[in-house]
Amino acid sequence: MTDIINKWLVVVNPKASVGKSGKDWPMIKQILINEGIEFDDMLTEYPRHAIEIVRNAIVEKGYRKFIAVGGDGTNNEVINGIFTQDVVPTNEITMATMPIGTGNDWRRTFNIPLEYDEVAKIIKAGNIYVHDIGKLTYYDNGDSKIRYFLNAAGTGLDEMVCSSTNLMKQQGKGGTIRYLISLVKCMLTYKITHIQLTIDDELVFDDFILNLSIGNGRFNGGGMMTMPNAIPNDGLFDVTVIKKVSIFKFAANVKNLYDGTFINKINEVKTFRGKKIHIVSIPPHSLLVETEGENLNNSPFDFEMLSKSINMVIPKETVQKPKQKKHRFKKKKNNN
Repeated sequence: MTDIINKWLVVVNPKASVGKSGKDWPMIKQILINEGIEFDDMLTEYPRHAIEIVRNAIVEKGYRKFIAVGGDGTNNEVINGIFTQDVVPTNEITMATMPIGTGNDWRRTFNIPLEYDEVAKIIKAGNIYVHDIGKLTYYDNGDSKIRYFLNAAGTGLDEMVCSSTNLMKQQGKGGTIRYLISLVKCMLTYKITHIQLTIDDELVFDDFILNLSIGNGRFNGGGMMTMPNAIPNDGLFDVTVIKKVSIFKFAANVKNLYDGTFINKINEVKTFRGKKIHIVSIPPHSLLVETEGENLNNSPFDFEMLSKSINMVIPKETVQKPKQKKHRFKKKKNNN
């Protein structure tokens, strides 16, 4: 058991980044070996398989350290494997990532590189960041379901674009350009929805939305800085709402989504912060949600913050020098 506790389990999604993960895995494996990292490895065979692998690895075999090889979806499955077991406190478990491809929004907050040898060095160094985790309750055919997430979730246009992009990936088409194509197509057909947003038991928004993003990290949607002030261990969700806005105005500001300046340049953008988030759609059940690329079913949604609940391996300089200081502000009662 002692040997297993000290050994990494590498969970590889060979289909991540339209198959790039599986193609590159032999090279990545050799890099980890060369770096002197002790590990076992398992490849996923179907959607949500990583959840089963990780949960069983903790409960039945005693693993406490995991490396996710893939994209944000792979990270999400590993997180859900960790948080759906009740044998080991999650703050006794360590997770690292080997990001594949160009999306990987979680890594962007911490400036984790895409070069495999550089990431292996980061994992070997083992600098720990005690990270918050989001817990989402949603509904599927009237039954409540729970999903955990490391980085972000989204509803409205975000979920629709995610669904379209996932379809493209199934057809072997991926990348940032494909995401932008999906964004343009969905903007032309998306029907805005009326929501009521309650944060920490206070109704703060009651209006129509184009999009809503919520999370711990700053990036979502393949590199868009939708929550530019988020800090992943402050115990608070950052929420960014884009109200009803003309397609032309939104399109003119797409570039500002990538550097976060859109929150100050579009009047229809509202930002909030809190520990508990409740979202109701009008009419009921008319919104879907996505968490890190996983399309889930319908509203109402409840988000709960699990503060400092897992150990994430990140670059040393990120621990020493947070990228951005976050300014607290009070919620306004009339933000709609």
